[in-house]
Amino acid sequence: MKANIHPTYFPDAKVICACGNVMTVGSTVQTIHVELCSNCHPFYTGAQKFVDSANRIDKFQKKQDIAAKYKATVVKKQEEKKAKDNGPKSLAEMLSTLK
Repeated sequence: MKANIHPTYFPDAKVICACGNVMTVGSTVQTIHVELCSNCHPFYTGAQKFVDSANRIDKFQKKQDIAAKYKATVVKKQEEKKAKDNGPKSLAEMLSTLK
């Protein structure tokens, strides 16, 4: 086995959560910063809380708004097309419907 290839082990490494909770664990890193822990995670606390560090919720809602606007314009165009088709027809079109 090779010597001096393993990282330094810290038996008293600190894990610091965004909620302020500090835990002591063993790790190869002196301090670890996390966003969620067992004190603030919704699964353990029962309280619903969105942790959205990348704005994914806002992006999803914007996409839904754009899709709704697009759908409204498509429906409007279809209604305009139907209204245009209900206009007066030429004599040839009226005779072609009789056959």
